[in-house]
Amino acid sequence: MKIADFKVEQWMNAYEGKAVFNMTDTCVSPFTYEQLTAMDTQHLLSMVKLDYGTITGDVLVKKEILKMYSTGVMDQITLAQGCLQANEMVMETLLEPGDHVLVYTPSYQQFSEYPKSLGCIVTELELHEENQWQASIAALRNAFKENIDLVILNNPNNPTGTVFAPAYLSELFTLCKKQGTYILCDEVYRDPSIPSISDLYEKGIATSSLSKMFSLAGLRFGWIKGPQEIIDAVNVRRDYSIISTGPLADTLALIALQHASEILQRSRAIINQNKQFLRTWLLQNPSFHFIMPDVGTVGFLKYDAGIPSVEFAKGILQQYGVFYVPGSCFNCEQHLRLGLTANAEQFQKGLQLTADYLKK
Repeated sequence: MKIADFKVEQWMNAYEGKAVFNMTDTCVSPFTYEQLTAMDTQHLLSMVKLDYGTITGDVLVKKEILKMYSTGVMDQITLAQGCLQANEMVMETLLEPGDHVLVYTPSYQQFSEYPKSLGCIVTELELHEENQWQASIAALRNAFKENIDLVILNNPNNPTGTVFAPAYLSELFTLCKKQGTYILCDEVYRDPSIPSISDLYEKGIATSSLSKMFSLAGLRFGWIKGPQEIIDAVNVRRDYSIISTGPLADTLALIALQHASEILQRSRAIINQNKQFLRTWLLQNPSFHFIMPDVGTVGFLKYDAGIPSVEFAKGILQQYGVFYVPGSCFNCEQHLRLGLTANAEQFQKGLQLTADYLKK
């Protein structure tokens, strides 16, 4: 199975270690292991037995995950090692060579390249910056003149921060229902305050993890929530890949999920403080433009200069230690992916250096 280079991940692998000011991280300031285990007031870790555990995931973990949705039962959830793997398992379960997949651009490369590697036909719909990074309903209707087997999106979007408009989603659901099309929605950037695709559409499949809003990317803990027939089919395939996430990861995840309210409150406070500074910075630096996302941890920073984004990202990293993913990794020039996740001091200094670099 041949697959294209994953541009974002390879860029991160090559350059993130050189960062002094990481301005592109999409995971809210991470917890230490000590901070997480300090939340273990019930001493759950002392009872962990290091066998395979419950194969599709601990029942108590599923119960906590289900609290972030408005519909479904625990059997409609299965666990994965991160959202990336959750997406992969859904795609491998649903797709056959020749299937037609609808995706969006700019977005996460996995959604387009993985189906291509499986022999699928991929149609990309554009998110329009001049329309607040929303997609065109007319283009959507035109795409559905052909049979669509699967729609893949993430909501909020990476890198734009887009939350798809209710009117657009309503039209998408109507068109999908007519063809019996499933929707795979990567909701790793979702704040539980916004609805999930899996609660809005009967053939909606939601994936997520503890990486972004829960500040626990290193735990590599994710899940799938969807129609029972899809979860059952994924679980058959899952036996060939991971067997289980294991009792240790499940217990650490349970501890975090039992403290979801406090963790999410912390994340929102960090993000909102950075947004507040960013608004002021944008007014002071009119050569930069940013469509502020309503929720989530990421957005797409545009700059007014004829500098290729790779040149910009390499130059500012070398000169100031400021790290960005260039827009070219999303096939969108004169943009940089901006995370809203760093501690305030780092975030403010990184933006100040970004303005200095462009002026020079």
